[in-house]
Amino acid sequence: MFVPKRVFFTKGVGVHKEELTSFELALRDAGIEKFNLVQVSSIFPPAAKIVTKSVGLKKLSPGQIVFCVMSRLASNEPRRLLAASVGCAIPTDRKLYGYLSEHHSYGESDTVAGDYAEDLAAAMLASTLGIDLDENLGWDEKKEIYRISDKIVKTSNITQSAIVKSDGKFTTVVAAAVLVP
Repeated sequence: MFVPKRVFFTKGVGVHKEELTSFELALRDAGIEKFNLVQVSSIFPPAAKIVTKSVGLKKLSPGQIVFCVMSRLASNEPRRLLAASVGCAIPTDRKLYGYLSEHHSYGESDTVAGDYAEDLAAAMLASTLGIDLDENLGWDEKKEIYRISDKIVKTSNITQSAIVKSDGKFTTVVAAAVLVP
């Protein structure tokens, strides 16, 4: 049974005339281009430790199959604002699992996209922990409820945004939570 012990977060942006190459360049910018990435769903493993990208990369080898939760978005439409974000919510009780969420959008800043991804992860975790929420509340109000409940210890996000230039090239943004043995 493989349950990751570590997680690191990374992001990147790539620009090229070919969409696939712009994705490759975004992965290079994020430092994860040399792995066979397998996208998985949204569980932050119980007791997993968040480590820096440099620490996480030292535990991986080129060509290795690496699991990740990734958000990505690409466009070649001039002046289009792109954002890719991964949100994270970790329970106070580290024997329980947390949540990772992916969100990608057009026209949202880092802050707006990041808050949305963070809210998604926190809402999924809250529902499994029995925290009742009014979905009409804003993110700041929900954060206060999570803090008061004392069941969610940490929420965070990593977000990459970029504006497509007018040269007709594709821009790709990626954000990822990389799961490490």
